[in-house]
Amino acid sequence: MLLALFQWLADTCGWGWLRVFNYLTLRAVFAALTAFFIGLAIGPKVIQELRILKVGQAVREYGPKTHLVKDGTPTMGGIIILIAVGLSTILWMDLNNRFVWVVLFVTLGLGAVGWVDDYRKVVHHNPEGMKSREKYFWQSLIAITASVYLAFAVAAPDTSSIWSLVGDWIANGFGSIQLPDRSGLLIPFLKGVSIPIGIWGFIILSYFVIVGTSNAVNLTDGLDGLAILPSALVSVALGIFAYVVGRVDYANYLLFPYVPGAGEVVVVGAALIGAGLAFLWFNAYPAQVFMGDVGALALGGALGTMAIITRQELVLFIMGGIFVMETLSVILQVGYFKLTHGKRIFLMAPLHHHFEMKGWKETQVVVRFWIITIVLVLIGLSTLKIR
Repeated sequence: MLLALFQWLADTCGWGWLRVFNYLTLRAVFAALTAFFIGLAIGPKVIQELRILKVGQAVREYGPKTHLVKDGTPTMGGIIILIAVGLSTILWMDLNNRFVWVVLFVTLGLGAVGWVDDYRKVVHHNPEGMKSREKYFWQSLIAITASVYLAFAVAAPDTSSIWSLVGDWIANGFGSIQLPDRSGLLIPFLKGVSIPIGIWGFIILSYFVIVGTSNAVNLTDGLDGLAILPSALVSVALGIFAYVVGRVDYANYLLFPYVPGAGEVVVVGAALIGAGLAFLWFNAYPAQVFMGDVGALALGGALGTMAIITRQELVLFIMGGIFVMETLSVILQVGYFKLTHGKRIFLMAPLHHHFEMKGWKETQVVVRFWIITIVLVLIGLSTLKIR
């Protein structure tokens, strides 16, 4: 929005200095700052309103006993993140960019699903919230919609070419159509290796990335500040990848596929960083507010969508290693429990609760998981050059 305004003022009023905002990096910086200050500004008011509405977290009885003191702490604080990200992104993005809109669609869509889930938890005092099947249905609907669109948006050189590809797909009876190399699955650390997966492979992979990452971040969000900083760190890295693949010179030099228009995703990634840091201000131990599903599902969906656009699905698996470990711990625990009729691998799942039960303080678990994420993000960023 502001980009269009500045361009108009530069052309009609002769304020040529405003063309500095054509630089993507500058707009990304301002998007992060705008989201940060919006989050700080609205945070106290949102928390106050949540307290008035008595939107308090219902702590599970079978969870760690140290968490019982958190009962009643306002949840649904992810609204702070969504408002800050949405406003900041729209202010600083190129409104014609197809990729930023799909990231916003997934982020706000999954945020809405999370809001309904949280609302049922706090209004009906049911710690389980929305039924699993119902939640999965809405997550799937959003993910499938985004995945189908991205299959063509990534393949098309510009927005106007998308419908031409869709027409070819329909004319082919929804079968396989020729996609460019950039639509393949990139293998980290291997130069020029792109596995062709076809349009259906792209859609299926994208679906699992969006839904999987969304649920993984949600499972990780169990301690004060645990999920938000790793999400912000991964967002930083994906923003760097977006900048690289969105510039033909950098993409060619670093042997990445050039994805026209992907660079603009830096803006929404930067907004996520700013909003995440603002939320951490209130979510740091002892938390004044919890993110809730409204924030966790949205953040995970945003990261997954950014990874698809930048063609870094496998790198996301590396950088989001904490999210992966948390998810695997739940899968293994539930599977082993059913298989052995009551035995457990971990003292408690997700994984962060296991370490709490072993005697780690909550702040120790959080900071150590942050450190692990920093290391994994650095490993992921090394794939920019080690190829």
